[in-house]
Amino acid sequence: MAGESGKIDPMHQFQIEPLAPLNIGGYDVSFTNSSLFMLIVLGALWLFMWGGMKRDLVPGRWQMAVEGVTGFVNNMVTSSVGPEGKKYVPLVFSLFMFILMANFMGMMPFGIVPGVHPFTVTSHLTVTAVLAVLSFGTVLVVGFWRHGLHFFSLFVPHGTPWWLLWLIPLIELFSFLIRPFSLALRLFVAMTAGHVLMKVLAGFVINGLNAQAAWVPLVVSIPSFILMIGITLLELLVCAIQAYVFALLTSLYINDAVNLH
Repeated sequence: MAGESGKIDPMHQFQIEPLAPLNIGGYDVSFTNSSLFMLIVLGALWLFMWGGMKRDLVPGRWQMAVEGVTGFVNNMVTSSVGPEGKKYVPLVFSLFMFILMANFMGMMPFGIVPGVHPFTVTSHLTVTAVLAVLSFGTVLVVGFWRHGLHFFSLFVPHGTPWWLLWLIPLIELFSFLIRPFSLALRLFVAMTAGHVLMKVLAGFVINGLNAQAAWVPLVVSIPSFILMIGITLLELLVCAIQAYVFALLTSLYINDAVNLH
């Protein structure tokens, strides 16, 4: 987005703008561009699953794609948790697909349509924090439901020397409590940094082409454009990796709660 000085603001893409202002009881509950893209992500996810759940004897490409993703997540959870992990596959699958769809949706070239701008919901800490709390809350519920107060033994690893019992539980507790923060921050930082870098490079390309000196496009715009293509491809890979890492860590955290020794 160009500002008054003609420069491109790389942070403008993260601005939440109300599309349907609404105020209830003094609280702003407006329908925003963030809300719109979350609905678009959910709609795309529903369409993807609906089109691939036909259960034909000879599956088509769409059904094979859905079965491939579900099988991938199922194998990841069962390999991390064990046979009891199957009951947690829907949760991990939902987290994985929502993050993956949201990440890719923010990379779509909606900007070619006048007045339309893509929005990456996972570039906001509030969204990633809610996903992290959902993951962390599941671990707490499963842990206390299955083991009761014995769940606290998670903070005392087997074989801990007696003379370290005053220190190791504190370290393990801190490591445990930091999990939701690391989950939320990792996804938030990865998506924000990648989009900022692409916007900065795009600014170099546009400002170089608009420069009066003839040599500027050759020295600035063309190298920036080539680098921007590479960064865009890398960011697409990061979109998938971050969804996988979030789902994998959630599976490992669930394993701690299920298979407590």
